[in-house]
Amino acid sequence: MKIKTIYRYLLLPVIAFAFTSCDNQLAEINKNPNATENPQPAYLLSAAQYHAAQWFMGNDLNYNAALLWNQHWAKIQYTEPDCYNVSTSSFTSVWDDGYATIIADLNAVESSDLGNENYRAVAKIWRSWTYLQLTNLFGDIPYTQYAKSVTPSYDHQEDVLKGLLGELETAAESLKSTNGTISGDLIYKGDITLWKRFAQSLRLRIALEIADRDQELASGIIAQLYANRSELISSNSDNANFVFTSSPQWNPWASAFSTRDDQRVSKTLIDKLKEIKDPRLSVYAQLPSDASVTTYEGAANGLSADKANSQGFNKLSRPGTYFLKDNAPAVFFTYSEINFIFAEAAARGIINADAQDFYNKGITASLNQFGVGTNADAYIAQPSVAYDASHWAELIGWQKWIGYYGQASDAFTDWRRLGYPKLKAGPSSVLDNGQLPRRFFYPVTEQSLNGSNYQAAVAHQGPDELTTRLWFDVENKNR
Repeated sequence: MKIKTIYRYLLLPVIAFAFTSCDNQLAEINKNPNATENPQPAYLLSAAQYHAAQWFMGNDLNYNAALLWNQHWAKIQYTEPDCYNVSTSSFTSVWDDGYATIIADLNAVESSDLGNENYRAVAKIWRSWTYLQLTNLFGDIPYTQYAKSVTPSYDHQEDVLKGLLGELETAAESLKSTNGTISGDLIYKGDITLWKRFAQSLRLRIALEIADRDQELASGIIAQLYANRSELISSNSDNANFVFTSSPQWNPWASAFSTRDDQRVSKTLIDKLKEIKDPRLSVYAQLPSDASVTTYEGAANGLSADKANSQGFNKLSRPGTYFLKDNAPAVFFTYSEINFIFAEAAARGIINADAQDFYNKGITASLNQFGVGTNADAYIAQPSVAYDASHWAELIGWQKWIGYYGQASDAFTDWRRLGYPKLKAGPSSVLDNGQLPRRFFYPVTEQSLNGSNYQAAVAHQGPDELTTRLWFDVENKNR
């Protein structure tokens, strides 16, 4: 059995040693007697990418949380998570798999004597993406001390985000054709130029994320990346994707709908796509299986189980077949997002550029990504879609949110950061005053196994509640 992390498997040693000299014995405690001491980096990289794709699109992070909370999907039975009725055990797998599976494997890639500098750089980039997901879901997290202690301290989210900016820059600079070849890369097939573009694109995403808190730092990074935008994701062919295969290595949505039928596309999304005559509607959703219903129909979010059931299972739209194919890709970063970031940066005066041009490019890139870009100009020319500088945040917010379909946690983060679109809680929400979730609970295991550091994080960040705002999520956004 592969021992992946101290978090899952060190409970008994922690008790037995009563925390005495544990940190000095980590290397011995964390050894797996049945495993090679120097695993092949290619296998570890493949595993980390595959597990990340499953994690990103899977159950606890995605279709029982982020997909519902940003109202891309809705529950039609077992509706508790759609009403925000979740607990401190609901996100344990998100935390454990992020650390114990993905980051642990990437740390092993970095430390393997069988790798090279390019392997280590790619591992650092992919680990940075994982840490970015974790901090944007939970807030303050173990970062600099993770895997160095059985009870790692939590870094403040500000420090995590700024640390990742530096790690990604260093990793991008380390990627060189003279630093060895990469095998086992299921995202970019060992293309270091594309990994450099992905790393710098992640820096652009993070810079915009911190702009409401540290405008000077964010503006400098965004302006520098804009000046060197050929070093970013520059077309849909550069998009960061993981393509699944057939069962059992199939797309999690295909797997879920092969045995269950609990979700439908949200009424919020379908009604918006119908309102603006969006050609992505037929990609994002299926016509209801009830032949008497001839239009796409979404399910309302936040209903009790009885009311959700009463909408009619066969009268509502399932996700589009594009997303339910066994080999449908997990998408981590797109050319569309690059353009929307620059559109916002231009609208906010961070760069001297044409916000409308980048807004239009962002929409066109998304339409082309989903194979419906033939009439992009006519779609963009509609008054309900056309760019209006006086409503830049709302327009960019809606279009970015639509384009993020399939990237639920990214949509969840950007909705909190930007403040658009304006979403409303459903009638059976368990949160007070129409509030919406703004983070995940820390797992209950952190309270029991890492209690003092957990308490320090809560004291700094705020209560361990769904409604606590994270550092990047300022309340008064002044859009």
